[in-house]
Amino acid sequence: MKTIEIYVEEFISLCGLSGTSVTVTRHILLVLVAVLLSAAAGIACRKLIMPLVHKLTEHTRTRWDDVLLGKPILMAASRIVPAIVIWVLLPMVFTEIPVVHEILKRLTAVYITVMSMKLAIVIIDSLKQIGNDRRSATHQYLHSFCGVLKIIAIFIAVIVVIAVVINKNPATLFAGLGATSAIMMLVFKDTISGLVAGIRLTSNDMLHKGDWITVPKAGIDGNVEDITLTTVKVRNFDNTIMTVTPQTLVDDSFQNWIGMQQGPGRRVNRKVYYDFRSIRAVDETLKAQMVEKGYFKANDIKPGTVNLTLFRQYVEKYLAVHKDVNADMTLMVRQLGPTNTGLPVEFYFFLKDKEWVTYEHNLAAIMEHLYAITPDFGLAIYQQQIAPEV
Repeated sequence: MKTIEIYVEEFISLCGLSGTSVTVTRHILLVLVAVLLSAAAGIACRKLIMPLVHKLTEHTRTRWDDVLLGKPILMAASRIVPAIVIWVLLPMVFTEIPVVHEILKRLTAVYITVMSMKLAIVIIDSLKQIGNDRRSATHQYLHSFCGVLKIIAIFIAVIVVIAVVINKNPATLFAGLGATSAIMMLVFKDTISGLVAGIRLTSNDMLHKGDWITVPKAGIDGNVEDITLTTVKVRNFDNTIMTVTPQTLVDDSFQNWIGMQQGPGRRVNRKVYYDFRSIRAVDETLKAQMVEKGYFKANDIKPGTVNLTLFRQYVEKYLAVHKDVNADMTLMVRQLGPTNTGLPVEFYFFLKDKEWVTYEHNLAAIMEHLYAITPDFGLAIYQQQIAPEV
């Protein structure tokens, strides 16, 4: 700074100026020098340093440096550099006009504080991109914690700006906040409860981005698209977007289908009601019919065997060898309690393909086959008769 002042004084002497014009010229030249140097610093950051850092990060295998030294962060940092240059050069500008010097000093400090806050927010947002393609509980916790960090950064920036404007020490203002902590708790009540609920969701590995969840009370049935400090955004299968608070998921029950998606099969649990009047012992005619169609051999059907028993045995064998059924998981056909609408028979098994459309098609093909062969066993599916209109 002293060197710049010496050069400015020598330039004024060479121009042969005297009197009040010397002061005016000195201030104009010093302001121009400060502006030019700050602009040069900003251009150097954007045109030289940023491309150099970008090339260096491209040649590394790690991902964190691409995120933390990416373009958004470097651009936010480059906006602070010109203000820092002005701050450094301020002592030699308007030294003879204390009021203007003080105003410029405070404005520069406010600008640096605001830009530093924006830089901190950009860094926090960039942290969420590290491992964003993974659905780990650690990343979800980091995602929620980043929301708190942004609130803290904004809060600190506001306190510092107020302290600069009123010319007070920021530490004094922070010390005085103890008396208003109760009010702050009320203001940020939802944020604090959301943070606690988010920590419970992630620490207990209850929810991740990409999970398929069902929340009956909220009418939610879809995939989790985003988890923030105060909301969980879900895209339903009808492409509607619904949001629910983490606190709601913690307080109420919800169904997470991640276990099914990662498991070896997707469950089928269907009930079919059979007419009691069609359940009977197998006679020779029905026995011959089932043998002819290849369901059983003649020696397999014992005298007095009930047709429903044979039907259950055949269905279990059919499902055990079906290419779409995972026979290593639970597979059974069982009776449930009798009702006035027939005898319910439950088909319980797991399909290998868990993708929704394929799952439904495979399930429909299996059940349609079972419906079609029901008459071959002398059985009838219960169907309520509608009285004819008079």
